[in-house]
Amino acid sequence: MSNRLEKEDSPYLQQHKNNPVDWFPWCDEAFQKAEDENKAIFISIGYSSCHWCHVMEETVFENQECADILNEHFVSIKVDREERPDIDKHYQEVHMLLNRRPGGWPTSIFCTPQNKPFFAGTYIPPESKQGSIEGMGFKELTRLIGEKISQNDEQLYKNADEVEGFLNHEEHPKEATVLKEDFVKNFMLQVKNNYETKDGGFSVAPKFPHASTLGTLLTIDKLYDDKAAKAMLTHTLNSMKKGGMYDLVDGGFCRYSVDNEWIVPHFEKMLYDNALLCELYTNSYLTYKDEAHLHVAKEIADFWHNFMSEDDLFYSASDADSEGEEGTYFTYTYDEVYKILKQNDYENIEDILKSLSVTKDGNFEGKNIIRFEEGQIPKDFDNIKILLSSIRSKREYPFVDRKVQTSWSSMMIKALFSLGNISKNYKQRGIDSLNALLNTMYIDGKLYHTTLIHKTPKIEAFLEDYAYLSQALISAYTATSEEVYLIRAQHLTNIALEKFYKNGTWKFSIGEFETKADIADNTYTSSVSIMIDVLISLTTLLEDDKYTHFAFKTLEYNSYELGRRPVIYPYMLKQTLRYLKGDRIIKSTKNNIEANSFELASLKYPFILKKSTDDTDYMICGSKSCFANTDSINKINDIISNTF
Repeated sequence: MSNRLEKEDSPYLQQHKNNPVDWFPWCDEAFQKAEDENKAIFISIGYSSCHWCHVMEETVFENQECADILNEHFVSIKVDREERPDIDKHYQEVHMLLNRRPGGWPTSIFCTPQNKPFFAGTYIPPESKQGSIEGMGFKELTRLIGEKISQNDEQLYKNADEVEGFLNHEEHPKEATVLKEDFVKNFMLQVKNNYETKDGGFSVAPKFPHASTLGTLLTIDKLYDDKAAKAMLTHTLNSMKKGGMYDLVDGGFCRYSVDNEWIVPHFEKMLYDNALLCELYTNSYLTYKDEAHLHVAKEIADFWHNFMSEDDLFYSASDADSEGEEGTYFTYTYDEVYKILKQNDYENIEDILKSLSVTKDGNFEGKNIIRFEEGQIPKDFDNIKILLSSIRSKREYPFVDRKVQTSWSSMMIKALFSLGNISKNYKQRGIDSLNALLNTMYIDGKLYHTTLIHKTPKIEAFLEDYAYLSQALISAYTATSEEVYLIRAQHLTNIALEKFYKNGTWKFSIGEFETKADIADNTYTSSVSIMIDVLISLTTLLEDDKYTHFAFKTLEYNSYELGRRPVIYPYMLKQTLRYLKGDRIIKSTKNNIEANSFELASLKYPFILKKSTDDTDYMICGSKSCFANTDSINKINDIISNTF
């Protein structure tokens, strides 16, 4: 029998509609019931493509004994973190406060009947281990909490009050620091300390791509000809594209690698990772002209177009699991690859298998993840890939979350406009997707955060939606010279300033959950740093200094932390350099800009915007004035370099 989640749109909540747990969605009814009946509140937060969320569902939420305890002693609430990032952000802070370490998903929060949290965990197995609180299983833990709540345990309520007090305490930076280019030295020192020299990246396993850090290294190399920055960037990009975390058959990156070599991923694919990496590989190609990087960027964009979109709208994620196991869709046995190569009359099959890293023992639980260990694409791989795809086509495809998210979709749209500087069909895809997103998520003057395809959105936008959509609109304007995109970006930015900004600080959400926006680049780039980017762009394109004021006040407010630990805030560091050194704007006719988009995108200086005018030559301008013009696009690099 289905529970209340049956009526919810969220694919994640739908996954739990047949659990024996008497789930509530996030709603006033649930909290009122807890208070009226003096029951503890259990809040479980996850998302549809999360592997460990599936494990907890299977081992705990489908377990009748666990469900009986929850149903008797708790009001249980399920939250989709992608649908409600404001709720998730709040409870991630609770987890950090209670455990002194970051949380993750699934997130498991226990609260008093008045919704004051006192215990937080992530995945909790059904049975206890060794009797310690760290190893306490779900059954023992929930029985204990249920008992203490029914007895109105004084210490438990006291702890909950203390947690709430800490959560309500607002800290401000100790002091402001003068913004300066020297922040780069500290950044490079910290990045080098974190850098993994063998396979690239900035940690040991589990390894995440850290696209924001890599993008800032690209900017530093373009500004300062920094060989170390270039080496760390290109080595990491080359290591990641060998295959494993990167899917060489369908295209696209998985969320992260569980080993140091980028071989074995958690197999879920997220839109935000792929969007940011698509743009990064594109920009690397535009800078270094490595065709392999362009190939990866195109494959990412094509994968999301072919597998993960509908009516020009992008889906948010695909699952790691299929047919009840992780990675089933993605991996191959030695015998099936050998057989299909033999059936198609390939010779030297053992050599081909070796080039694909396919062995009898396998590189993942006895099976094989396709990988180019030497980093080079084997001969005839385009045809071999068709055969590998045909093997996959007979399998169940992983679950796809058909949720559309404004912020994540905007990231991919911006990446398409970057690719559009090289190939016009990607530019057209960007235009089509941007218009579809606006038609879906911007209704009667109100911006929304998420909805399912062909459903009416209900959840209003957060700061990240305004930030990333404004950034995508500015990219659309510079790519097309269509002023309507710039006007829309300005309008959304003005609303964001009014709703979320105050004295250098930004809220991520307002209303029911008023949460402060992070400035660190965590799962993806901080929405505060994206807003700084947007504000500086609007200043340059509109020649309106009021936007610079808000950008500077934001940078100034965060300058102390930025100067001390820039490695945590790489995109904000990039915008600091942009603020200090200034934009350069190239003005020419719309035809000139469009016909020479590749050459303009390949210019060395990293902070360049384009604007169409009646000038038949190329006018090079700063923020206040134009200082040179040329009829040769090949002279622009030298002209810009002579302005410093």
